[in-house]
Amino acid sequence: MTIIDSKRVVIPKPAAELYAFVKDMNNFEQLLPRERISEWKSDGTSCSFKVQGAATIGLQLDGGTPPGHLRLKATDRSPFPFTLDVHFEEKEGVTSAWQHFEADINPFIKMMVEKPLKNLFDHIADRMLAIHG
Repeated sequence: MTIIDSKRVVIPKPAAELYAFVKDMNNFEQLLPRERISEWKSDGTSCSFKVQGAATIGLQLDGGTPPGHLRLKATDRSPFPFTLDVHFEEKEGVTSAWQHFEADINPFIKMMVEKPLKNLFDHIADRMLAIHG
């Protein structure tokens, strides 16, 4: 099992507001590195996009517990199955946010994708802070 955790960011907003933003998959594009993403599509509950020099990724909502946890899972457009859990911990109107990725991928693929995925998840955390901070 490959597990990647993004860095944590502290955002001066309530968890419910951040949860609502991420739950609307139309907003997810704002969290991605624009210069590396093409072919963006979203219907509100799922999205897909092509990562420059890599594969097309598909994500869809897959539950969670508002406002502290939102689960996304890979669609059949993704090159391998995975889950991406977005976590929000609020204290006094300030929220700590991070992502937890899990995938069952072979060691060769893991070597190729682990660092770019970690960078992507850290970028998403930074963008959440930039948009809502």
